[in-house]
Amino acid sequence: MLANYHTHTSRCRHARGEDREYVEHAVSHGMKALGFSDHCPWIFEDGYVSGTRMLPSELDGYFSSIEALKKEYAGDIKLYIGFEAEYIPEQMEAQDRLLADYPVDYMILGQHFTHREPLSPYTGFPTDDAGELVLYVDQCIEGMESGRYKYLAHPDLLNFTGSPELYEEHFTRLCRYLKEHDIPVEINLLGVREGRHYPSDRFLSIAQKVGNTAIIGCDAHFPEALSDPEPMRVCRLIAEKYELPLVEFLPGMGE
Repeated sequence: MLANYHTHTSRCRHARGEDREYVEHAVSHGMKALGFSDHCPWIFEDGYVSGTRMLPSELDGYFSSIEALKKEYAGDIKLYIGFEAEYIPEQMEAQDRLLADYPVDYMILGQHFTHREPLSPYTGFPTDDAGELVLYVDQCIEGMESGRYKYLAHPDLLNFTGSPELYEEHFTRLCRYLKEHDIPVEINLLGVREGRHYPSDRFLSIAQKVGNTAIIGCDAHFPEALSDPEPMRVCRLIAEKYELPLVEFLPGMGE
């Protein structure tokens, strides 16, 4: 892989490795661009603390670390600082205030929840609730329409177990939106490695019919995930199987 824009850090509490280790691993394996997109902090007015994302108090350290690495490795690789974040309409104003003074290069949309934590179950849990299916797709489209995000991470994360016809209808709607706006669908390497319910054959079949492009996202939670040969091979085979042309670089980010 020449680029990866889906990279976490130990600040999210479910990844490991120092920031420098990710950069050195990417450089040693020939990557030209690496984007850090750790789970974005939220402001919870009731004092709730998420166990799966960095704290607001860790933002200064995140940016100072990656900015220093940007300068140090400028001759070897292009580094970008960003976040993976949900689009939760009622929380966006507070997030904007939180990030206003930071030099955010980009964000990717990862819709792990449809409501604020801890009121919303993880969208990867099985559900036959048609309302959740519609809300998930609506929020993904609304989030991308906001212009905040470069692409949609693991678009097939929602684990809908209800009507196949409804699944086809609403994920076709999502795939058509992404195609119309030249946004690739992500083939998630972490999902391949861990045998998760995504990448999803039924979702990818829809993307094939619609004619989407694709991008491989390492969803790296440890440095070696940036060069894991077997999952990478499988991801490329998936793209070939479903006739999804692969995008190596996001526009203006590393090519």
